[in-house]
Amino acid sequence: MTYTTETTPSIPLIPVSKSSLENVLKAQTDAVSNWLSNIEFEANENQSCMVPDTDGSLMMVLVGIQEDITKQPGQTIWSISTLAKSLPVGQYHLECDWSESDKLNAAIGWGLGDYSFDFFKQGFMEIKPQAVLKVDEEQLDDINAFVDAFTLVRDMVNTPANHMMPEDMSDLANELAQQHGAEFSEVVGDDLIEQNFPAIHAVGRASEHAPRLLKLTWGDEKNPLLSLVGKGVCFDTGGLDLKPSKFMRYMKKDMGGAAHVLGLAHLIMSLDLPVSLQVLIPSVDNAISGDAYRPGDIIETRAHKTVEIDNTDAEGRVVLCDALTLACEHEPDLIIDFATLTGAARVAVGTEIPALFSNSDELIAGLQSASKTSGELIWPLPLHHGYRYQMNSDVADIVNSSSEGYGGAITAALYLNDFVDEKIEWAHFDVNAWNTRNRPGRPKGGEAMGLLAVFEYLQQRYQ
Repeated sequence: MTYTTETTPSIPLIPVSKSSLENVLKAQTDAVSNWLSNIEFEANENQSCMVPDTDGSLMMVLVGIQEDITKQPGQTIWSISTLAKSLPVGQYHLECDWSESDKLNAAIGWGLGDYSFDFFKQGFMEIKPQAVLKVDEEQLDDINAFVDAFTLVRDMVNTPANHMMPEDMSDLANELAQQHGAEFSEVVGDDLIEQNFPAIHAVGRASEHAPRLLKLTWGDEKNPLLSLVGKGVCFDTGGLDLKPSKFMRYMKKDMGGAAHVLGLAHLIMSLDLPVSLQVLIPSVDNAISGDAYRPGDIIETRAHKTVEIDNTDAEGRVVLCDALTLACEHEPDLIIDFATLTGAARVAVGTEIPALFSNSDELIAGLQSASKTSGELIWPLPLHHGYRYQMNSDVADIVNSSSEGYGGAITAALYLNDFVDEKIEWAHFDVNAWNTRNRPGRPKGGEAMGLLAVFEYLQQRYQ
């Protein structure tokens, strides 16, 4: 239990900035002021201090925060996120004059900071007493929706591939659909050929884990149709263009796009956003066998465009093109895809910032505005059509990977753009889905990136 709505007495958590420390000290007793002085509490960011009462019990907790944190939209989310695991067992409440939205964000951060991935450790089912945060009952559903969405993404990405193959992803998506009263269906194995998803089949056919297209639908069909498409490559060896071992080590995270769209779907359904929702996930294992697709192969796609395979390690865009084509057939109001698509995006913006591409300047502006409001940075890169020549093929309609080696995130997005109806607004997020370091509330490992900004945008667009 991370939260409580009980009215029983609780211990105050007091956010303190360097500039406000003096006033906080003046409001305390001499004993408390002396204690804080003796332990050299300076209100550094994320520095916390437990203050004892005269009987030795815990009286209050002070935590250092950024200056003017409430003037920076969304930043309170990480303000107390280090405390959920570091404080003694007990009940706590946030004591400050923040707005309700800032307190809500801080409470969400508390839950995100309590996350750990320990399913495969002995004793992980053991329920241990812990610190809990008291929250307003009317905020609890919203808090849980965000924390559960992040947890879903993190758990999926952290789960090793031998426990997260296409059939496992199918079970998880089906469970999510049942939880929210949504409809779930899938196209599996050779049925992909019969139902015209040849590109998904080509990438996944080499594995003993049958490739599939997962479909989840929810909401009133009278509402605008929102289509979410997520890359679900459960493990990426690189195929016959085999990855070096150091680049293959964490390829369990190559289904991070699928995790993102399911996490976002959970938020949308939990908070009852007025949309008609469609989630499409091409789920495959890019394995090697005698039937693996090869460099130089020419494969069909649902859009009836032929693709020459330059590199079998550029498989994500190949499976996504069939799913994007299907999404367009339903003429949605908006398509958003998430994918761990290119290392080039990581070179461009690093590991912690989602790279954004879109066919709509208005959509980019709206997402950037939501990025500022939510406090989560996303960064647009140009969908520069001048590089489209790099995707030309001498023998097919398009090649899946440029041989030039420059602008790889852009050329990958241009490949996807070829399969999106130009009349439909579309945003593509190239994400890392993985924290390479520990930060407050964001432990090393699988991570939801861009989720806060995108949901903020969807609320602005559809509420």
